[in-house]
Amino acid sequence: MTDTAIKKYLPWVVATALFMEQLDATIVNTAIPSIAASLHVTPLSLKSVVTSYILSLAVGIPVSGWMADRYGTRRVFGIAIAIFTFASVLCGLAQSVPMMTAARLLQGIGGAMMMPVGRLAIIRTFPKAELLGAMNFVIIPALIGPLLGPTVGGLIVHWVSWRAIFFVNVPVGLVALYLVFRYMPDYRGTERRPLDVVGFILFSCGTALLSWLLEIFGEHTLEPTTAAFMLVVSMALLVAYGWHASGIEFPLLRLTLLRIRTFRVAVLGGFVTRLGVGGLPFLLPLLYQIGLSLPAWKSGLLMMPTALAAMGMKLISPRLLARFGYRQILIVNTVFIGITIGLFALIKPGSPLALIVMLGLMQGFFNSLQFSSMNTLAYADVSPEDSSMASTISSSFQQLSMSFGLAAGTLVAGWFLGDIPQTNRGMVTTALHSAFVALSVVTILSSLAFWGLRREDGESISRGAKVAQPEEARVAT
Repeated sequence: MTDTAIKKYLPWVVATALFMEQLDATIVNTAIPSIAASLHVTPLSLKSVVTSYILSLAVGIPVSGWMADRYGTRRVFGIAIAIFTFASVLCGLAQSVPMMTAARLLQGIGGAMMMPVGRLAIIRTFPKAELLGAMNFVIIPALIGPLLGPTVGGLIVHWVSWRAIFFVNVPVGLVALYLVFRYMPDYRGTERRPLDVVGFILFSCGTALLSWLLEIFGEHTLEPTTAAFMLVVSMALLVAYGWHASGIEFPLLRLTLLRIRTFRVAVLGGFVTRLGVGGLPFLLPLLYQIGLSLPAWKSGLLMMPTALAAMGMKLISPRLLARFGYRQILIVNTVFIGITIGLFALIKPGSPLALIVMLGLMQGFFNSLQFSSMNTLAYADVSPEDSSMASTISSSFQQLSMSFGLAAGTLVAGWFLGDIPQTNRGMVTTALHSAFVALSVVTILSSLAFWGLRREDGESISRGAKVAQPEEARVAT
């Protein structure tokens, strides 16, 4: 297959798989009450169905890069889609919570390999001058998943059965498999490195335990002493991994890549920024459904402007980055995100719909530009032979940042809500307003993380400029 054909179809291959994964993530949450009723359990009992998927991602993502280097991107990506699709069928056939949990664990294994390996194929196919456009194209269809998920899920549950929700993945998965084996390039690592088994155990156990703790954070299902002990254990495992990785030739995740300034700022700075942004999916439904007394379907519709604006921004972000550069965009845009989060404190009963829609559009617009910038800047100075490792590290930090962001939203909301009864709509709304302001301040302060960039950083991507590899990049390799 020619390079032109690969460049033409590869973004569609990755986008189709990512669409399936994102649609599934949003559509399942809609069906939780129906699944609970069908399996004769309480909705809270299905928490394991959600957390099992998160745990699989935490365990599977770190090893995805090694698998792609060893067995090839086409085989690993295809197997990931096949596992995800097959597990979706098992979810639809599940007759009990343990069966559903086991199926979701398997589904998470497939999902853990899809995005990192798909991103790796994009990075290795497109030169840096074309990378921003290619990655934006991949993300646009993926944004349609969260846009359609609540609506499609609600319609399926209402008219058919919750089981049909999981069967939706079958035709999408089959199309994705066809595209993979027809158009997916088969990239492999330049050297055959052994799997760091000890590192895999330390890092995966540490991140899985930490992700689980953050996922159940705020539910008061654990005694504080037990939770604190488990937190110490998870951190000790991660510290032990860092010590282990520094002393071997082929670690699971080569953390020395963080010596590359642009990669370090994009990954760690992005992690901090997501603390504020990650709380919004938790706080906004509370504001809409409790503060404004809107039904769930109307609350879902109010999330649509965010997704639509995010898709629109992907079309113009390349020109903005070429005009202003990564440093200026990330510093200013992070402040705009923080201001937008704070403006949600203006929404109260009786607020005009236009205000809510406008804030949703602003949120989608600025968030989309932020994630496009951070996700592409990470690879500006990474050499081709390190792209697999960089993709795995970036994906691992992003997965953790999602859990941390949700926990941050839960912590802030719990702090201000206190013992306020949910029937007191006025006091709940005031408390949520305070939570939005707090997250706004955190997000604005996170813009300081991007002051470490230089004006010319990322020009290999934003302007297609050929820049010399920085000294710190050479040290890392």
